[in-house]
Amino acid sequence: MVSQAVRSGKTGEKKYNNPEQSNINQMKRSDVVENREENVCRMKRAPVPENCRTDIVLLGLNHKTAEVELRECLGFSKDEADDALQAFRDSPAIAEVVLLSTCNRVELLMAAHDADQAVATAKAYLSATKHLPVSQFEEALYVHTGDEAVRHIFRVAASLDSMVVGEPQILGQLKDAYYTATLRRTSGVVLNRLLHKTFFVAKRVRTETGIGDRAVSISYAATELGRKIFGTLEEKKVLLIGAGEMAELAVEHLIQHRAGDILVANRTFERGLEMAGRFNGQAVRFEEIPDCLRAVDIIISSTGSPDFILTKDQVRKVMRARKNRPLFFIDIAVPRDIDPAINRIANTYVYDIDDLRDVIEENIEDRNREALRAGRIIDEGVIRFRQWYDSLDVVPTIVALREKLWGIAETEIRKSLGHSLSHLSPEEGQAIRRMTTAMINKMLHDPTIFLKKNGCHSGKTAYLDATRKLFKLDDEEGVLL
Repeated sequence: MVSQAVRSGKTGEKKYNNPEQSNINQMKRSDVVENREENVCRMKRAPVPENCRTDIVLLGLNHKTAEVELRECLGFSKDEADDALQAFRDSPAIAEVVLLSTCNRVELLMAAHDADQAVATAKAYLSATKHLPVSQFEEALYVHTGDEAVRHIFRVAASLDSMVVGEPQILGQLKDAYYTATLRRTSGVVLNRLLHKTFFVAKRVRTETGIGDRAVSISYAATELGRKIFGTLEEKKVLLIGAGEMAELAVEHLIQHRAGDILVANRTFERGLEMAGRFNGQAVRFEEIPDCLRAVDIIISSTGSPDFILTKDQVRKVMRARKNRPLFFIDIAVPRDIDPAINRIANTYVYDIDDLRDVIEENIEDRNREALRAGRIIDEGVIRFRQWYDSLDVVPTIVALREKLWGIAETEIRKSLGHSLSHLSPEEGQAIRRMTTAMINKMLHDPTIFLKKNGCHSGKTAYLDATRKLFKLDDEEGVLL
């Protein structure tokens, strides 16, 4: 459970503070966080270690580890996210950073020379700006480094770590977070490559598995069933009876699929007029419902009536006038509004709340099976990213560059010795090879010295990445920088 300090009125004010209060250097509330000033100083004086290879670090919490009250307290508005990125950019402990903050998760993806120092810096910043002692949120945090951090961000983008597996919103949210980081210049060579690879992997999961194919919400399931019955929902007329959040969401989904006219019937006509205005539809009186059945194709009902709103006899009469055109009923009410006996009439389809839940549970099982296939795609992506990341060491890059140049030279030597220089003796051929080797060594001497000399320079990864791009030392697919 979240402590009382999290739920207190003082904590709840955090979203409305002046942005200046998010500047960690100005936080002086020692009554909230012990040793606050020491934590802040820790952000400023982190030294760069001798082994300056950056680690990929991910720190965060989500709906699985933290209750909504804590997620609200630690969440970031757009302005707060900008301030945070600027603070982390100014910290020597963190080389690169992307901040993802949604209703279900807050995550910091970092490239850092010292993973422990980066994590401590992030915790100190969260504590200072959110006015919470670290002890009140530390247990909810998870920390991943290296391959596990890469795997986690791949799973997040592919919606395998979402509350609803397969939901598409998280990928767009991650792209927005990355775009913000690029604008604030807090994402560099490593995270640029990682995020582009992340988007590529997420796209593969979407296109090569069925993880997002089946509905897992009541309103969306109703829409998908309608598409199966009619083939297309375009220009299908809809009658909404009553009110209710799920019913209204179902209407919105139908509108998104280009449904036709929307009729709204409510026991209170004024309420019906109000709802019809929201959907750009037409209000009808409750007594007109049976007549409306002649023209509409889809009926969504959600009232508080203890009795059926529509009976089998009413619908049977209408079907004759409709010439047996299909009629689809979505009954979201409890008790039910639609007589289930209507299902016995040809070309009528009645789905109540339990039917829709059964569809959802079956679809969730299907998504979980597809998640196994998605996991294999993610594992492959992690391996490929690791291969690229390891290549950022100086020695593999120099070896790859030398092998590429010598491979080109050897191909040309063989071609020449087999044709225009075929008259040369084997000894003369070897002399040409020795001369070529000497030339390659001399050409690579200065670049090699430069890369080794700058092995711990702050721009090391940029130099190595540029070298690999200039000479096309990588052949990894799908990553555009």
